[in-house]
Amino acid sequence: MDLSIAQVAALTGTTSRTLRHYDDVGLLAPSRIAGNGYRHYDKDALVRLQRILLLRELGLGLPAIAAVLDHETPPATALQAHVSWLRAEQARLGRQIVSVERTIATVLEGGEIMAENMFDGFDHTQYKDEVEERWGKDAYARGDAWWSGTDAAEKQAWKDKVAALNADWVAASTSGVSADSAEAQELARRHVAWLTSVPGTPASAPGGNVKGYVLGLGGMYVADPRFGANYGGPEGAAFVRDALAAYAEREL
Repeated sequence: MDLSIAQVAALTGTTSRTLRHYDDVGLLAPSRIAGNGYRHYDKDALVRLQRILLLRELGLGLPAIAAVLDHETPPATALQAHVSWLRAEQARLGRQIVSVERTIATVLEGGEIMAENMFDGFDHTQYKDEVEERWGKDAYARGDAWWSGTDAAEKQAWKDKVAALNADWVAASTSGVSADSAEAQELARRHVAWLTSVPGTPASAPGGNVKGYVLGLGGMYVADPRFGANYGGPEGAAFVRDALAAYAEREL
């Protein structure tokens, strides 16, 4: 397989300028440059480009994508993690489609719109009820106020930080290290530091039950595929749970 930059741009819906920029910043080098100066891409380059575009869909900036791709996780393993996330997103979008179609049908038929059915699958408040049930209304209100108060750059930086942490978890879980290894325990330390930095969570409150919160989240990562998808699926989520449990028992 050997495609020109114009062919790749046409196939992916991106632009030659974007592909050249990816090369300039060290994100995606062409596999060869022809005598006429045109960039060409082979199979490995296209697999890497697919990963880049998927990570862009997740909202990651280019520096965070570079950090994710720098890991030595086999491309097939990394793509499996992407598939898990895409399936979760597919389910959410499916709920949105049903919700909007139901509203359209109701409007056309002159029926009564049911507000509780209109917004399934929309926005960051989709876990509101779960958060309030687990940790109280104040926890959700404080967390939501913090997130709503951040600007676009702060939101992007936060997303990049979380994506890099998740990518490191996937890399560690697929590398064969144990959950109590030094590498996994350093990730657990970073994970707990991240949790304690989120306003409104039990981990952020002075005197809060940080250990119980961390152990509870670890169990939720395994029990709920929506969260487990962030770590590459059930096996990755179990690795995170076990690493957090080992860290919590020793440090919290």
